[in-house]
Amino acid sequence: MPADGMKKKEVQTIVKDQRLVDQRRAEIVKAAVRAFHEKGYHKATTREVAAYAGFSIGTLYEYIGSKEDILYLVCDAVYDEVTARWNELLDSSLTGKERLDQVIRAYFRVVDDLQDEVLVMYQETKSLSGDALHYVLEKEIRMQEVFEQELIRAAAERWIALTPEEMPLAAHNILVAGQMWTFRRWAVQKHYTIDDYTTFQLRQLLYGFGADRRQEEETR
Repeated sequence: MPADGMKKKEVQTIVKDQRLVDQRRAEIVKAAVRAFHEKGYHKATTREVAAYAGFSIGTLYEYIGSKEDILYLVCDAVYDEVTARWNELLDSSLTGKERLDQVIRAYFRVVDDLQDEVLVMYQETKSLSGDALHYVLEKEIRMQEVFEQELIRAAAERWIALTPEEMPLAAHNILVAGQMWTFRRWAVQKHYTIDDYTTFQLRQLLYGFGADRRQEEETR
């Protein structure tokens, strides 16, 4: 079910068996990730997506109404997979400091496992329109809010020192740092493993570049 206030797009289908619809759409999403990754959303055709899925073009259109429906299903499925696998890795018994560390590490690990899917989603989301675009972007905000809540917990334990105004931006920075593993993989993955990348990003995200913040405030 979508989170409160999030209206899920109804994707057209003529098939009545929901189990079969879910199965076929999962196959369509997998095929679409391959096609969109290879050619981009606009150049890839629905016929190519159908071929990658092992369907005829007619069968494909039994489960979707348009090419944009396919992109929407890709984005929705990737967010759901990231969130589900992310939640499996979390331990609610940890302290604020430990949990913040774990939340970030778990997110980076999931992004690494789903690199092509995440890359397609963020490259092509802009091609969605109307309610579909709003729904997908709202899911992005919900992920950012998870990081923000963990930052607030860590701040309550006096482990980090961020003002309320800084919290949302810090959460966005964490989100983008994870995405960078896919966006700039052509460069960063030449030099780092995912474990090294995560360790160094955590160090920079949580401790900065080593500048003395008190000294900065004194000079204002």
